[in-house]
Amino acid sequence: MSNPYKGRTGLDRIRRALGYSMSGLQAAYKGEDAFRQECWLALVLMPSAFWLGRSWVEVALLLGSVLLVMIVELLNSGIEAAIDRVSFELHDLSKRAKDLASAAVLLSLVLCGGIWAAALWSRFAG
Repeated sequence: MSNPYKGRTGLDRIRRALGYSMSGLQAAYKGEDAFRQECWLALVLMPSAFWLGRSWVEVALLLGSVLLVMIVELLNSGIEAAIDRVSFELHDLSKRAKDLASAAVLLSLVLCGGIWAAALWSRFAG
């Protein structure tokens, strides 16, 4: 059995994939408070990375850490949506999946905070 939606190739596939991605970003922004907050924070942090970073590697780490938080938040939201699609009933496995996804967001935030703190320390205390 093959998926009838997997037959697209070339520019048509790229155009449709971009449309799906934009729809996902729009849905996350409209429906997920945490993602919306991270977008606004990224609006401040990403330009700041070019000022704070002293080399292209530092700038890349600062930018990448912010983008990583947003990526993990999108994955977390996707996991939560899939679980809620199946059932709103409380279940140990559903709770575990949501808790694990939430923990991934927390770790990405800790990593991002650590990278930014190290860059700030290097810039102002070093």
